[in-house]
Amino acid sequence: MITLQGKGVSAGIAIGRLVYLDRNAFVIEKKPVTDTAGEIERFHAARISAMEQLDTLANSMKEKLGEEHALLFEIHRMMLEDTDFIDPIIKIIETERICAEYAVNAASSRLAQDFAEMDDEYMSARAVDVVDIAKRIIGILSGTQQDVTSGEKAILASDDFSPSETAQFDRSKVLALVSQAGAANSHTAIFARTMGIPAIIGLGASLSPGLAGKEAALDGETGAIYIEPDAATRAALSEKKDKLRSIKEDLERFRGKKTLTRAGRALNLYANIGSVADVEAALAGDAEGIGLFRSEFLYLGREDYPDENIQYESYKKVAESMGGKQVIIRTLDIGADKQADYFNLPHEENPAMGMRAIRICLTRPPLFKTQLRAIYRASAHGNVAIMFPMISSVGELKQAKAIAAEVRAELEQAKIPFNPDVPVGIMVETPASVIISDLLAAEADFFSIGTNDLTQYTLAVDRQNEAISAFCDTHHEAILRMIRMTVENAHKAGIWCGICGSLGADMTLTKIFI
Repeated sequence: MITLQGKGVSAGIAIGRLVYLDRNAFVIEKKPVTDTAGEIERFHAARISAMEQLDTLANSMKEKLGEEHALLFEIHRMMLEDTDFIDPIIKIIETERICAEYAVNAASSRLAQDFAEMDDEYMSARAVDVVDIAKRIIGILSGTQQDVTSGEKAILASDDFSPSETAQFDRSKVLALVSQAGAANSHTAIFARTMGIPAIIGLGASLSPGLAGKEAALDGETGAIYIEPDAATRAALSEKKDKLRSIKEDLERFRGKKTLTRAGRALNLYANIGSVADVEAALAGDAEGIGLFRSEFLYLGREDYPDENIQYESYKKVAESMGGKQVIIRTLDIGADKQADYFNLPHEENPAMGMRAIRICLTRPPLFKTQLRAIYRASAHGNVAIMFPMISSVGELKQAKAIAAEVRAELEQAKIPFNPDVPVGIMVETPASVIISDLLAAEADFFSIGTNDLTQYTLAVDRQNEAISAFCDTHHEAILRMIRMTVENAHKAGIWCGICGSLGADMTLTKIFI
């Protein structure tokens, strides 16, 4: 028996034959062209064909798993209409006078690399989406598209799986997915979890094509895969599989019900999302709302600022998709580990404590007002709330609220529909905001405690620095006392307070927080 260790991203047990997904390698040649206008037209034809394929795939996903699961492919389709994706490709064809296949590959590789190099785990995982879209267009241009299916019940293995591939798998034939690479926050992982397919990523070179045909057993929770398992391992995994099935069936009893304590107190169990496509996972998990929509994803991986309409369409889509459930949109949180070159932020020795989040918004009012206009316009289509990040003083909050008031007045004068009573809250994520939380509560409609940054700033431990991760004690008494102080001051002022970040998902603290 050989044991391989990866990272489990979708729980479940699977036992079956290992089939390595064979993709015909396609070498993209840098072929010169003389008719650049004709080559650009060929690219556009392939792009339109790709959009039609995505429409078909989105409709298929709606039928299989519901409308929320089609959102990713609708986003992919939107990207194919985005000038930030199209223009660099056309520029390469025109300036280098080369074929469309090469131009698509070159431009998309640069964009994917920009995403991959981001420190934020969620944003770096978006590189897979860019690659997926590019592969689709190149496949159409070159005539090398493959129908990704499995002819028998098997555990599928590969270097990686694209979201499109995962969505098209026949669930009745795919026992599990295992890959050399991959990301826990990728849409491939989300689809696997939603479709109930056990999945393990990050197995590296140990998962070689030479293992194809061998019997394998895996645990999608622990990330372990056993090649040619012995009788004891098979028996242990079979027993665990039965237990997992029982737990899943038990959890279904709570679907659609309110989140209540034994004493009958109601709590709001919300999900955090980073893009429109993430709504599918939130709804599949029966989230009662969106506690944090990271709006900065709209600004990252671009060459220029997204305009008001681009932002409005995204916020509107999320608001409509949540069907009346609350959607809290955090205003721009660029800076620190999330950088965009066109912001032209100065080099800082400690960007986590530099020009970021609300500081950028308050020093660049036109940028801030554009986003607020988009959010307020989207509020006409659902239950939207606004949340300001990194507020550390009452003055900052009042200034942000004043700009929001200006936006409301402009929209009202222009007779543009919006909800004038959109709740406005703040993230409490600095020791300063905790200490004056009683004063801030008088100016805010709600609090959300950003436990990741609060931990970082309180303990003076850079959460991006793995060398000192041992000193990042998220259960430190100082952190728990700060959370308690914030919650008590919020309740004294009659506003609600949420727990956001890693501690919100830490079930060892749930009882304490309640």
